[in-house]
Amino acid sequence: MTWLWDVFPWTKSKPRKTQTPSVGRTRQHKCGQTHTWKRSFLNIDFSLCLRSPIVSLLVHFLFVVSTLFPVHSSQFGDHHPVANQTFRPKEELRKLNAIRNRLQLINKPPVKTIQSSYGDIIDCVASHMQHAFDHPQLKGQKPLDPPERPRGHNQMDDDLSDSFQLWSLSGESCPEGTIPIRRTTEEDMLRANSVRRFGRKKVINRVRRDTSGNGHEHAIGYVTGDQYYGAKASINVWAPLVENPYEFSLSQMWVISGSFGDDLNTIEAGWQVSPELYGDSYPRFFTYWTTDAYQATGCYNLLCSGFVQTNSKIAIGAAISPTSSYSGGQFDISLLIWKDPKHGNWWLEFGSGILVGYWPSFLFTHLGDHASMIQFGGEIVNSGSSGSHTSTQMGSGHFAEEGFAKASYFRNMQVVDWDNNLIPLSNLKVLADHPNCYDIQGGVNNAWGNYFYYGGPGRNVKCP
Repeated sequence: MTWLWDVFPWTKSKPRKTQTPSVGRTRQHKCGQTHTWKRSFLNIDFSLCLRSPIVSLLVHFLFVVSTLFPVHSSQFGDHHPVANQTFRPKEELRKLNAIRNRLQLINKPPVKTIQSSYGDIIDCVASHMQHAFDHPQLKGQKPLDPPERPRGHNQMDDDLSDSFQLWSLSGESCPEGTIPIRRTTEEDMLRANSVRRFGRKKVINRVRRDTSGNGHEHAIGYVTGDQYYGAKASINVWAPLVENPYEFSLSQMWVISGSFGDDLNTIEAGWQVSPELYGDSYPRFFTYWTTDAYQATGCYNLLCSGFVQTNSKIAIGAAISPTSSYSGGQFDISLLIWKDPKHGNWWLEFGSGILVGYWPSFLFTHLGDHASMIQFGGEIVNSGSSGSHTSTQMGSGHFAEEGFAKASYFRNMQVVDWDNNLIPLSNLKVLADHPNCYDIQGGVNNAWGNYFYYGGPGRNVKCP
């Protein structure tokens, strides 16, 4: 007789301790001296810290402009522009001013600041001062008390602490009554293609049921045809290679309602590697939401008024540690999203009973009632910039057929029914829209319930 724990050795294991990565560290530069420029330029006064990326860019730009266009040059009054002129002073200044204004909205005054050893700055912000409460329907309010959890939810089924994030390994923590927020920097904003769309996914035109389109490729399991009030899964965590700074690789749950057109509503949570958003290649815990198919509403994490965080120990957008290794130790995170039957808000729980926060029900149209589909799985962006398929990895970077400790997995997938009960999935379907690049294989057993392996390397002989 073969015992399940002989087949799945992870059942007795705990996350391995790993050293905090030291590669690719970035530390925030502190200015030893502040220089104030008294002169007004285009009616804008600047306080110059010469190590600031925005101001360095501005000073360099003004120097070049003054060199090319002397004050007494007749070119300023000439109607014929200089040949091959590429600098646009007013546009550049508008962009820099927009970045500064956006940062003031996102970064709230901290009660305490924690500098992590790998570069992130964590601000401890009073919970009622977070960006969510800038929303007109939340102004003057405070985070809600915890709701009733779904029946059938065993809070002891995951032996995980809240020390899964690298910033907290130093022993520093945020005081009660505050929430930890990863500070958004000038570098973050300057990496973005658009200041206006910073923190949002790129628009996906005409999203289909498999959510493929516009370079986005998926390997997913999904259920549909019923009314869903939440979902739960344990998600294997890896650190996949991302080839291009403007591509990403993620593994997440989607709670979906509405048609797959302009009125699509989604709530999303999982882990992602996104060099454009975070400036490095660490896997990071993230959330997302939209009510119009990623067009004008919603954002990642706390980068807009939406998700209300209630937890003082988890920083959304912070790096996850440890991660799984090929033929080695495996690490996963459990996430539960469910709709509070009393107030209608959608709550997020991490691991063994750690409430992260909630999406207020008024943010949504279709999800104001229930979800019509639940998806689990991986997604990458294939930019095609090299003329061939990207080598950005999904999951572990290995195909599903390699199985445990080699391929990435989702396990113990469940949904929440109309009566706030967690129940097993029925009729789980699996789909890979580019199976030669990334694939998926599902199954059911007593140890993992509904599960699947998924992922792949991207470019290979069958995926040129």
